[in-house]
Amino acid sequence: MLHLIKYNLLVKLRNFNMVFWPLVFPLIMATFFFFAFGNLNDADFETVQVALVKESANPVFVFFLDQIQSGDSELIALHEMSEKDALDALSQKKISGIYYEQAIPDLTLNGQGIPESILQSVLESYENNLHTLQTILKKHPSGLLSALRQMSDTKDLVREVSLGGKTIDGNSQFFYALVAMGCLYGCFIGFGSVITLQANLTALAARRCITPTHKLKLILSEQIASFLLGYADVIVLLLYLRNILNLDFQGQFGKMLIISLFGSLIGVSMGLFIGSLSRLNEGIKIGIMLAISMSCCFLSGLMNGSMKDTVEKHAPIINRFNPAALISDALYCINVYDDASRYYRNLITLIVMSAALVLASFLLIRRERYDSI
Repeated sequence: MLHLIKYNLLVKLRNFNMVFWPLVFPLIMATFFFFAFGNLNDADFETVQVALVKESANPVFVFFLDQIQSGDSELIALHEMSEKDALDALSQKKISGIYYEQAIPDLTLNGQGIPESILQSVLESYENNLHTLQTILKKHPSGLLSALRQMSDTKDLVREVSLGGKTIDGNSQFFYALVAMGCLYGCFIGFGSVITLQANLTALAARRCITPTHKLKLILSEQIASFLLGYADVIVLLLYLRNILNLDFQGQFGKMLIISLFGSLIGVSMGLFIGSLSRLNEGIKIGIMLAISMSCCFLSGLMNGSMKDTVEKHAPIINRFNPAALISDALYCINVYDDASRYYRNLITLIVMSAALVLASFLLIRRERYDSI
């Protein structure tokens, strides 16, 4: 049995589809993701240039803007102008917006983007704090200047953390979904294994079916070799993300390996099952395999970061049975949520689904009989 597993592993390592798609392709995608937005949270944005047009006195608003401008973050740079000059500068894109100093401050923008969003957020912050300032004026007027300084402080007064105290990186979800894709792409390994056991598809399979080796031993050796190769591919991907790209995966690596084990198991099992459907030709089987794996990855947030939350809001049952969503969610549980019950629920679901697929594949392959080879 051991020599059969070793032989099967060597054969699979020489197969392009069994090496490129489950291993090389996820590594390439991880590299692209990293250079695209892996360090987006560390990016430095330029100071936003904005004009200030004085129409009627509002010293509170002007003081608020001055405090933000003089803050350490250098968020905005104010330029006092006439309305005509400000509009000309805005049309020439020398500034991103115009603040109008009046009893109720106003903002004029000439587009949409990060600078415009920052200016809008500053104005909304002023409006939200205005009621508090009015209350201070009535009850504690001496504390007005102190309150203004605190409200206009642009330092990181609030930091996003999970309940377990781990920093939340909004871009991590793409890499968790990428790990899920790497697991599901193990379907190419499982599919390739089944092809070598169906005598009506390849000459190699025909020769193997007439050997004296028991068919049960052939099937088990193929499945074990497929699982080992798929698992090794996902481990390589995890090590690449953690140690080469230095992504912030803070959870216990042992638990991540367990997730990878059952994730690769269900990916290989899916390929085994689809490949076992003998009534379909090879092209249709590959199409089904790709459609299922990519649909699962899409719904788990690989292409759109908000997709998983959208599915959870409108059709949560999909996330309970989508293997890609289960894998990425389990990674979230140990790296962000710190939710053990949810982690084990995802694992149990993956185990049950994998066991069902492996059993169905085994029964389909074992019952194959041929009139002639």
